[in-house]
Amino acid sequence: MGIIIGLVIALIVVVVIVNAIQQHKEKQEKERRQKAAKQKAVIDENEELIINLAHLPPNPNIVEILNRRSLSAAKNMSQILPESKAIRKRVDEMEARLSASEDLSSNGMPEEKFVLPDNEQQLVLVLQTIKKLRATLKSEQAKGSLDAQTFMHEDQRLDAMQLKIGVESLFKRGMQAYQKEMLGSARQYLEKALQTLASHPTQTEYATSRREEVESQLEEITSALKNTNAQDAEKKAKSEENELDLLFQPKKKW
Repeated sequence: MGIIIGLVIALIVVVVIVNAIQQHKEKQEKERRQKAAKQKAVIDENEELIINLAHLPPNPNIVEILNRRSLSAAKNMSQILPESKAIRKRVDEMEARLSASEDLSSNGMPEEKFVLPDNEQQLVLVLQTIKKLRATLKSEQAKGSLDAQTFMHEDQRLDAMQLKIGVESLFKRGMQAYQKEMLGSARQYLEKALQTLASHPTQTEYATSRREEVESQLEEITSALKNTNAQDAEKKAKSEENELDLLFQPKKKW
């Protein structure tokens, strides 16, 4: 009887140990999958940014930085899931893409002027892309994957584009309001555009010339607004004068 009880207890212990080992393995596998998913999210983000770069002036340096970031993520995935042939194949693809982008960036390309899209949805997409790119560059620089000089150069280019989007959007809305004779709104938009330009830390040629144009247009709108206010005041005074005349005119005898 004691032997049977001992065997039952031993069997229970074995079952508990086996379950604990199985749960530990499942936990480890889940953690591996989660780590791999994070690296895949990095690759997917880079792919999306590269596609959206089509709306910006060509920049092989940015493409190279993003491809290097994707290759690093793919290598991390391969270390996490070494048994995956698909991931090893992805690493080879990323290495080839990085090599091609390095050749393009080393040859250099003349900088193209940044032209804002007319479509409002595209403009929002461009702005979101620029903000994501700047955050990505900052993250890569903080990790030591991007040297400070390259980071500063590329970030300044993106910053200049972001400034242009903000200023031109405000200027466009201001002029639309002006054309509709909404002078108060027009002045507010242009004053905000002027403040954006004046407070920007980097005063580029664009910022200087655009500030002069905004100031000139703002003076015109302010002058028109003063004339409108003067006319309104004159009309109001005349209306009040007519009301007084009616009030104090001699009463007719019936």
